[in-house]
Amino acid sequence: MLKNLLVHIPSERLIRPIVDGAISLAVTRGAHLDAVSVGYESANVGLAVEGGAAVAAVFEVERERALARANAALAVFEAEARNAGITYGLQPLTDLPVEAAATVSASARLYDLTIVLQPESDRDTFDNTMPQEILFQSGGPVLFIPNTHKGPFEPKRIGIAWDGSRLAARAVRDAAPFLARAHAITIISIDEVREPSSASAATLAAHLARHGLTAHIERASADRADIQPTILSIAADTGIDLIVMGGYGHSRFQERFLGGVTRGMLQSMTVPTLMSH
Repeated sequence: MLKNLLVHIPSERLIRPIVDGAISLAVTRGAHLDAVSVGYESANVGLAVEGGAAVAAVFEVERERALARANAALAVFEAEARNAGITYGLQPLTDLPVEAAATVSASARLYDLTIVLQPESDRDTFDNTMPQEILFQSGGPVLFIPNTHKGPFEPKRIGIAWDGSRLAARAVRDAAPFLARAHAITIISIDEVREPSSASAATLAAHLARHGLTAHIERASADRADIQPTILSIAADTGIDLIVMGGYGHSRFQERFLGGVTRGMLQSMTVPTLMSH
């Protein structure tokens, strides 16, 4: 059930795709939607200023500017949310990037779903890093809206990128509210082993059938580097408007290392994608 949603509204990027997608989902689900936006502060502010009072004044100016950026982004969201007639909340934040990611991710743990905008690789802003930080730190499902998305979002044809893994299984469970309303479900299986498996695509189809859901299996072969393009190709051929998949990656020495398919999907996303980690 999707009744309590969170959306991250970037303060340093174009926001129309995420605003349209998140609000339309709240409308169709009759859900409450909270919006959070972060004005990022710089750790280097005040380094060239001497004197405690002067440093404090510079930091306060930086904080006020950061807060203004967050409030400006939320003002766009609020105007659309009010017009849509949904219940909503606004959470403007200012902080250093790493601390902001931890704060937003902790907040996301109490929502049914967090909605974020696909990262934009050619823009130098922490708004591009925040979505994957939420994915890895929140412990809940994250819906990525493509930069190219236009208009409302209510998926009817859903594709499950299935490899039998724990993360893929978590994503399927997290996607249950979407699967229950789907008109068509496609299980995308790339290079599945031929031996019988307790977590095969056929077993997943049988599991869904017990919930009254009919799923078609699309099998394909691909080299490791071509798995993500193959998933998107199948999605295009079958008219899929939501992909469900595990979000692979790990943290080492405070750096994020994305799995190849996850990284490729974030870079070349063509349809909204629900990921779970």
